[in-house]
Amino acid sequence: MSEPTPTSFRHRVIAGFIGNVIEWYDFALYGYLAGVIAPVFFPSEDPVAGLIATYGIFAAGFLMRPIGAALFGWFGDTYGPARAMQISVVLMALPTLFLGMLPTYATAGILAPALLVAVRLLQGLSVGGEFSSSATYLVETAPPDKRGLTGSWANIGSMTGSLLGVGAAALTTNLFDADTVASWAWRLPFLGGSLLGVLAIWIRRNAGDSRHFQAHHENRTDSSPLLQAFTTNRRETLLAVAFAGCYGACYYIGFVYLPEWLSAQGLMDRGGALAINTAMTFLVIPLMPLFAIVGDTWLPRRTLIAIAMLVLGLAGWPLHEWMLASGGSLASILVAHLVVFSLLAVPLGSGPALFVEMFPARDRLSGYSVAFNVGLGVIGGLTPLIASSLIAVSGLNTAPAIYMILAAFGAVVALGFVPDRSRVALRL
Repeated sequence: MSEPTPTSFRHRVIAGFIGNVIEWYDFALYGYLAGVIAPVFFPSEDPVAGLIATYGIFAAGFLMRPIGAALFGWFGDTYGPARAMQISVVLMALPTLFLGMLPTYATAGILAPALLVAVRLLQGLSVGGEFSSSATYLVETAPPDKRGLTGSWANIGSMTGSLLGVGAAALTTNLFDADTVASWAWRLPFLGGSLLGVLAIWIRRNAGDSRHFQAHHENRTDSSPLLQAFTTNRRETLLAVAFAGCYGACYYIGFVYLPEWLSAQGLMDRGGALAINTAMTFLVIPLMPLFAIVGDTWLPRRTLIAIAMLVLGLAGWPLHEWMLASGGSLASILVAHLVVFSLLAVPLGSGPALFVEMFPARDRLSGYSVAFNVGLGVIGGLTPLIASSLIAVSGLNTAPAIYMILAAFGAVVALGFVPDRSRVALRL
């Protein structure tokens, strides 16, 4: 079977990219507007309880991700990643539209928060299959010498979606006064996101499966892909979970927890820390494909990622100590962000291809989905809570740095047992 033509290849890259934009647009938007949404769907007598409940529903979406990973992994390995992507984007676009149209507690009573829970659970289910499905699709349809670069578009979509979500929320809260935002304007960015979802559905309508899946599908047995991931390919699955969990812990410390730590230590106000964090996200977007090209062309992917994680582990303690010793000088904070975010851009860019190359076609999506959602979604997602708890228990304000160092070295150890397949054909 011939390679995809340049035109169809561009279409497939856009198809893989657009779903991750929607996925993270919605999650970033919901997290940013949680304080506004809380009194809309929960009784106003206890605003703190309402905010906790709203964030609890936010977390419930993450808890659905492993279930979505199992379902979409099985479906994608059985019927193809392209079909899994088509279903997942519908299950993301419709709840975003519904959220923008939900009745408030004042008009519908207890039905309002119940519907909010249902919407978030459905979104969490679809998110569990979206990233791994699109990353697998991108890497499988890529030219052999551009698997890293092509797979990096999955994370480029995630970062772009997060920035769009934060930007849409900030635009809404700045264009309208607080009462208008609380009354109805908070709905606008969700409704706008649903329009983006319609575009994604249209783009993905004709996405075809890769030659790798087609070759596998013609000779596939009736064995369960999910069962294969935990039996025949148990070693690959466990290694993928270990690496994803360690790398996910480092990611969440840098991208999510660092602004909170700077604020809690009195080194920088939260607004300034978030502004730097957002600026670094802009920096990471072009770095991801650049490092992916390095993994495609010069250094084997596994070696490149291992070097980045090793350097991150070695730099973690000095960077934290410098920020503390300098009293939070702007130079120390900027350098720390630049080092951490630049190093994390390596696995963000080359990681999708590495995961896809680990598994054979018969259970590739199942193994990847479980590893990604358990490792990054659950273990990584718990990192801010773990980091805060370590400070409280140990009394060490550098405890998160120690945790990141251990996680980075753990990622290197896990990679040491992963065969490098960046220069060979994908496993059938």
